[in-house]
Amino acid sequence: MKKVKLVALILVAVLTLSSCTNLTALMGRGASGTAASSSASDGTEEMVSVPKKEYEALKKLETTAQLMQLVEENFYRDASEETMLDGASRGMLQALEDPYTFYYSPQEFSALWEDDKGEYEGIGIQISTNYETGVCSIVRVFDPSPAMDAGVRKGDILYQVEDIIVNALTLQQAVDTMRGAPGTFVKVVFKRDGKELPMTIERKKITTNRLERKMLTDTVGLISLYQFAENSGEQFKAATEELVSLGAKGIIIDLRDNPGGWVDDAVAIGDLFLDKGILSYLQYKNGERENYYTKNGKYNVQLVIMVNGQSASSSEILAGGLQERAGATVVGTQSFGKGVVQAVLPVGREGAGAQITVAQYFTPNGKEVHGIGITPDVVLEESATEGEEQPLYQFGSLDDPWLKRALEIMEDKLSKNQP
Repeated sequence: MKKVKLVALILVAVLTLSSCTNLTALMGRGASGTAASSSASDGTEEMVSVPKKEYEALKKLETTAQLMQLVEENFYRDASEETMLDGASRGMLQALEDPYTFYYSPQEFSALWEDDKGEYEGIGIQISTNYETGVCSIVRVFDPSPAMDAGVRKGDILYQVEDIIVNALTLQQAVDTMRGAPGTFVKVVFKRDGKELPMTIERKKITTNRLERKMLTDTVGLISLYQFAENSGEQFKAATEELVSLGAKGIIIDLRDNPGGWVDDAVAIGDLFLDKGILSYLQYKNGERENYYTKNGKYNVQLVIMVNGQSASSSEILAGGLQERAGATVVGTQSFGKGVVQAVLPVGREGAGAQITVAQYFTPNGKEVHGIGITPDVVLEESATEGEEQPLYQFGSLDDPWLKRALEIMEDKLSKNQP
């Protein structure tokens, strides 16, 4: 019966079959397309019926099942079925050669939703990955956090976690390793100015804030949005209401280093500043188009949006839509250029999942974003060149030259739009 167990595990990981399917079909001998045989306990042949479509799907997995059987019978060490199945699932999606399509183990899929809720046990860093170079950079150090206490800085490169050399392909494994029970420690190596910085950091419970807001002047408010995650749309609406109630006629939206997140939150935020129309649209491989709409009812405020080379995905959907439809002035550098969206889906019955690129998105006017990014109306120079330490500024500090310039642009816009 070992063969049946192996095949059942494969099916659980890959397919959802109707209840009438007998899992011995894949390994059955003499099957003709709708039936298969297996040996009963008394040695007689037992025939079972399988819908032809499902049988054909099962046959495609026969090589995988045979490989697992070969390992079980011949490999010189005991091998974990779960580990092999996990590797098969990962390899299937890696073969697509799309850096945004990948498999989540049950543990990873569970951690994904924990992250979305804004609480987890770890060291308190936000990481951005350059999928062309594989480099994983720190774009935010939570305050307070163990990483902040250890001296980790924005702009540092995450180089090694325990014995894992970190790159785009191993990042998830590294992140899982940095997670753990509060009070335990993890060894992490960062790079700064080309030098390795080994650290031993204590894990603690981390609570992440999605955004911050404040009034910069009597008429200009600032909202820094760090990620499009659970309830960020609602939090952004509450922040906007607060700033408007305090007298804001213009709002600066800081999307620098925001890697993106849920598209629905980008649409919800865009809806605050737009009447009925399209914020963005998706184009699927079959040519089908799906529009993301905003509805009537908006805050009558002027907008300036700050972006940089790490502003990606939903950040670009929001910035591009508001630039074209709300007259928002985008300032900074060319954004990242991730113009594709993914579906995050559960897989099988054990709690695993997958993220799969399903479509490319465009701005309301049909501009392509993928590999290009959002072009700012006002180009600003980076405050540090590659390899130099990134300066850190307190939230809302006008020592930040980009924020200072954004405020100047906003005040000019307000002066030209006085009643």
